[in-house]
Amino acid sequence: MTEFPDRPLRIALVDDQPLVRAGFAMVIDSQEDMEVVLQASDGAEAVSQLDAHRADVVLMDVRMPRMDGIQATSAILERAPAERAPRIIVLTTFDLDEYVVAAIRAGASGFLLKDAQPEDLLGAIRTVHRGDAVIAPSATKRLLERVVSAPDPAAQDTSVLDALTEREREVLTLMGRGCSNREIGAELFVAEATVKTHVGRVLAKLGARDRVQAVIIAFETGLVTPGEH
Repeated sequence: MTEFPDRPLRIALVDDQPLVRAGFAMVIDSQEDMEVVLQASDGAEAVSQLDAHRADVVLMDVRMPRMDGIQATSAILERAPAERAPRIIVLTTFDLDEYVVAAIRAGASGFLLKDAQPEDLLGAIRTVHRGDAVIAPSATKRLLERVVSAPDPAAQDTSVLDALTEREREVLTLMGRGCSNREIGAELFVAEATVKTHVGRVLAKLGARDRVQAVIIAFETGLVTPGEH
């Protein structure tokens, strides 16, 4: 049985193609637990509207005139208070193109291909709102290896990891290696529900918006290195 929140999730659509926005809006507004609260045709319009209207999740095209999705993602997250910052899902035509890499670096929580099935779109919105990644674990690893270059050991600041327990470090390491919660549970011989609890604590202690941002920290601190399995 599906559990609905006290109010529908507020969704913002940002794309320069009206037909794309209309299609997404039709799918989203068909759901009891979400509604489209604003639409914008480019990044600048999105930034302006989100100053006045709050959204929980933004579906952000990356290739748009005036202000692209990368600039808009950065501006939106810089201007919004942390507790009100929306989750941003990057919409792209190509799997892991350079725009997606740049958008994730700017703070987006994941990406979705424009030709995704409607149920995948809806699932991604719900997933990212919970603070999880909307990137498959294997894609997360490929993406992060492109986002974060191998850090210089002498320049690494690992102090952010000091707050983690030994088990939480193990969980973060496995997240960085591209493991799903189920795979982490199997590796550590714990229940998947326990893994979810650990992941939540890791995010809170690192001050990470979501799983993707936590994995970036794992790479930047050298806890996980590019190419590691």
